[in-house]
Amino acid sequence: MNRITDIALWDGEAARGISTLEWALDGTDGVITDVRSSDAASSPAGELAVIPGLIDTHVHLVGNAGHRPADFLTWPLMTRPEEQTLHGLANAATAMRAGVTTVRDLSADDIQFSMRRAIDDAVVAGPRVLAHGMVSMTAGHGDLFIPPAYPLRKPLADGPDECRKLVRHWARAGADGVKIATSGGVLSVGDKSAWRNYTGAEIDAIVDEAHALGMRVAAHAHTEAGIDAALEHGVDSIEHGTLLSSAQASRIVAAGITVAPTLLINDRIAAGENGVSAEQSAKAGELVERRDTRMRAAADAGVDFVLGTDANGHHVRFGDQMAEVRLMAATFGWTPDRALQAATSRAARAIGRESQLGRLAPGHLADFVVLRGRPWNDIAALDTANIVAVVSRGRVVEGALPVG
Repeated sequence: MNRITDIALWDGEAARGISTLEWALDGTDGVITDVRSSDAASSPAGELAVIPGLIDTHVHLVGNAGHRPADFLTWPLMTRPEEQTLHGLANAATAMRAGVTTVRDLSADDIQFSMRRAIDDAVVAGPRVLAHGMVSMTAGHGDLFIPPAYPLRKPLADGPDECRKLVRHWARAGADGVKIATSGGVLSVGDKSAWRNYTGAEIDAIVDEAHALGMRVAAHAHTEAGIDAALEHGVDSIEHGTLLSSAQASRIVAAGITVAPTLLINDRIAAGENGVSAEQSAKAGELVERRDTRMRAAADAGVDFVLGTDANGHHVRFGDQMAEVRLMAATFGWTPDRALQAATSRAARAIGRESQLGRLAPGHLADFVVLRGRPWNDIAALDTANIVAVVSRGRVVEGALPVG
């Protein structure tokens, strides 16, 4: 039995005071067996605290993890799949050491599926990985990361029948879900965020087939039209949701779906950082200019915003997740409690793992972070500089646990 005694504990929903946390190893994993209050009379409140491991619901693990600069768009085209796998594993490990014990990759293929299996089998150490295959149309957001003349293209689908087939392809490959685009993007080349991606019949086929096969559907959507299309066809989450309206906020609340706002990456692209093109910066700037007021109103209306960074190792690095949570708190006017929930228990619900992840409770998996401070009182304490230890799958993967 493993144990941390007499530590301030926040369980994924609220502070529980000075507590003892116990967990047991179960093969390659760990399970929490007990969380109980300590005797207040004999348990001084030290500076350390424990919170659940963070869950980033929107990442792209395959990106340059090396020290040499690389162009965001050309690196994947010039790097062999074997090397991309190593870079992806390095990015995953960096996220884990920074307190992110679960990630959901929203543009996965055999590389990410292989990484997930290797991590699950304890071949290498890493966070829990969920992987969604991309279902994209010709000349859609997903397709326009690749130059027109480049022959090695990711799978594409046009028309309802092809869309169903590609969903089935990802199901056979082992995907946890699929991602679609219902609007254009920012980093894709040559399109506009306002461009329609997929017809209603195609989106309906994708969502219907994914749900029939037990897979969730995440929808990339920046614009009101894109958000409308995603909502009309019953997706499970909205990614970005940058220009959502008050009417759409009400529909999102009623539908009970989550939104990952990806604030940092769009701020940085709009600011022209990290070598982005003038086209990319202008597209992001048009969105960011109108974003914060709309999103603050949506948060006030009860939209369930959750942590999703769009981290790719270039514009947002793995390890920037705590900074994203702090920015979410400031943008939405949240209490520290609500901000932490967005990165733990609410994020677990967004990926369908609320019975296992995002909480410090008996029966949940043993993923947690020990840090200095009380981030549920002061969100500024949620900082990688304050990390004392990270436990993933019941094992210490960063730092050292307090002795006592």
